[in-house]
Amino acid sequence: MSIRTKDPDEDVIIEHTDQLGAYLATGNKPKADWRAGTEHEKWVYHKDSLRPPSYAEPSGIREVLGALTTFGWEPVIENDNVIALKQGLASVSLEPGGQLELSGAPVETLHETCAETGKHLEQCAALGKVLGLGFLGTGFIPDKRRDEIPVMPKGRYKIMLNYMPKVGSLGLDMMLRTCTVQTNLDFASEADMVKKFRVSLALQPIATALFANSPFTEGKPNGYLSYRSHIWTDTDKGRTGMLPFVFEDGFGFDRYAQYMCDVPMYFVYRDGQYIDVAGHSWRDFMAGKLDGFEGQRPTLADWKDHLSTAFPEVRLKTFLEMRGADSGPWASICALPALFVGLLYDQTALDAGWDLVRDWTPEEHLAMRRDVPRLGLRTPFRGSTLLDVARQTLAIADTGLKNRARLDGSGNSEQGYLNELHQMVEQSQTRADRLLEAYHGRWGGDVMKLYAEESF
Repeated sequence: MSIRTKDPDEDVIIEHTDQLGAYLATGNKPKADWRAGTEHEKWVYHKDSLRPPSYAEPSGIREVLGALTTFGWEPVIENDNVIALKQGLASVSLEPGGQLELSGAPVETLHETCAETGKHLEQCAALGKVLGLGFLGTGFIPDKRRDEIPVMPKGRYKIMLNYMPKVGSLGLDMMLRTCTVQTNLDFASEADMVKKFRVSLALQPIATALFANSPFTEGKPNGYLSYRSHIWTDTDKGRTGMLPFVFEDGFGFDRYAQYMCDVPMYFVYRDGQYIDVAGHSWRDFMAGKLDGFEGQRPTLADWKDHLSTAFPEVRLKTFLEMRGADSGPWASICALPALFVGLLYDQTALDAGWDLVRDWTPEEHLAMRRDVPRLGLRTPFRGSTLLDVARQTLAIADTGLKNRARLDGSGNSEQGYLNELHQMVEQSQTRADRLLEAYHGRWGGDVMKLYAEESF
């Protein structure tokens, strides 16, 4: 989740709707400046009880953040609480249920982003030994009820927790019981953004299937491979989904801005406080008619805030965010940016990706999104299954990474970060399938054994 700090654009008043799309267009940058940023969330738990810690208790989340400052992280304060850490362009932040998120710096190569993630996990392991805490990467917490999850003291979360039950039945579960991994990528121009958006959005269900890692709810199989992904289907239909308009003629920065104008607001940030306007209209705000803010127009900082409150499968800011994957171990965290860097950052691969998806129908997009959380790679598609599509997708991504030819100090290609995904396709078995196999086999129906086997 975004960290809100002082923004110089708080003084830039939005007078015309043209400014909204123009802000998105400021993300255009030459290929030499393209970067990849990787974000991942993970569960924190007490090793002795497997219980998630609250914010202020001994060995709680506040102490976790404090311990991380010994590694050079600087605290971000909200209402006298440390709610995040900053180090250069990277940050550590809190999700609503105490999930700990690393938002990595935008870097040139996958080697750098994977090294950054590995270093962060080493820091977590070191402080975990001192505080008696463990860290786990899964898409949904495997055993805890919603009422067992503590709520973190962040202003925007209080607003969202109040609003979510009004617009869907699973929004509180999304906030309190899910973890994801995400990668953020650049574009050169509006046309380049459009093509990348279309390819990545069409293939997001493939990523969901490959990274499925949430088959348990409250200690039992839940009937899904990615229950995290299913949860998004009944969180808030006004700000989630596959965005069919992305594939329509004329799509571009302005069209996405118009979509965001129709997304209901959550809050307005003023004087260090989040003010609840949940469900109100951004268009009213633009017209100076927002309740409580009559006569006031939004700033560019308000627009940035609002862009962070939509949660489609791919999200546009001044970069593109891939949002379809469950959290997992280090190899999975590295594999997600490898998949989409391979697909989107080499022109030959991007063209091949578009050739793969260009004739998929809106009905097929929606059917994949609906069925993948339950069926994963076994989802039917055009007389076969998504396993075949995943195989083609990986081949394209592999070619893209090969063409990039970004080697580490030992001469290793970025292609190696796809190895886990290649293995899954070869064995027709995702991480969720393996967890279910263990549950019905060597775990003897005891999902708590997942903590010992799957923690970082």
